[in-house]
Amino acid sequence: MTKALINIDYTNDFVANNGALTCGEPGQKIEQEIIRLTNQFIDEKQYVVFAIDLHEEGDQYHPETKLYPPHNIAETAGRQLYGGLNKLYEKYAKLQHVQWLDKTRYSAFAGTNLEIKLRERGVTEVHLVGVCTDICVLHTAVDAYNKGFEIVIHEKAVASFNQIGHEWELTHFKNCLNARIV
Repeated sequence: MTKALINIDYTNDFVANNGALTCGEPGQKIEQEIIRLTNQFIDEKQYVVFAIDLHEEGDQYHPETKLYPPHNIAETAGRQLYGGLNKLYEKYAKLQHVQWLDKTRYSAFAGTNLEIKLRERGVTEVHLVGVCTDICVLHTAVDAYNKGFEIVIHEKAVASFNQIGHEWELTHFKNCLNARIV
């Protein structure tokens, strides 16, 4: 196992029309590509991580509280994976190479054991999909770069509510993080 797929924040709150902090249609358009890639990585027995934002209701100390409305609150429908990805996760959740990872910051590496899990499995290349391109995908990519991982961004499997930020970030991934955009 030398590569891993990291699904970032593809939840109801970030993607569904009624999500608390939704990117809406751009996020909905990438659903089938995320499902396809997730199935591919699972079938190849590569490490698949669902790195999902977690917040506590009424947490006045979290820095995002000043920036965004409450979202991805523990034990709410908003925190469930969006659409068909939720069914896919439920089907394969018990496999050893599939992991749910609670994260409380933009980066999937910040305050988690993700780096340890990747190193244990000999992963050298991380493939990033999900939302939002210019927030959580960006911060995860920067941390992956700083930790020496090769980065692959799946252009048809990332989205944001900020199209200008999304497009700028794709260039930034390539030019500043030496990421492959596929």
